[in-house]
Amino acid sequence: KKIGFKWDGSHRPWEKSYEFLVKFTKEYGHAQVPAKFRKNPNLANWVLEQRKHYKQFLKEEPSSMTESRIELLNKVGFEWDPLLHPWEKQSSK
Repeated sequence: KKIGFKWDGSHRPWEKSYEFLVKFTKEYGHAQVPAKFRKNPNLANWVLEQRKHYKQFLKEEPSSMTESRIELLNKVGFEWDPLLHPWEKQSSK
């Protein structure tokens, strides 16, 4: 019998990748995953995808990014645009 609700497991892969990012930040002390991170290339790709979805979210375009995901990523110090004003990062330390 159907109970009238459909399981949507689409958020599980995001959560798993987020867990990998949290482990990365604990190990390396930052959330700046290198684009060619050999230990976990999927994490590097996932980070790039988050930045892309964030830009779409800001433009109010269809995106898998949500405010709660932004909040979680900000919590670990996620770099939304790592190339933006690197000298400002140095002066803020």
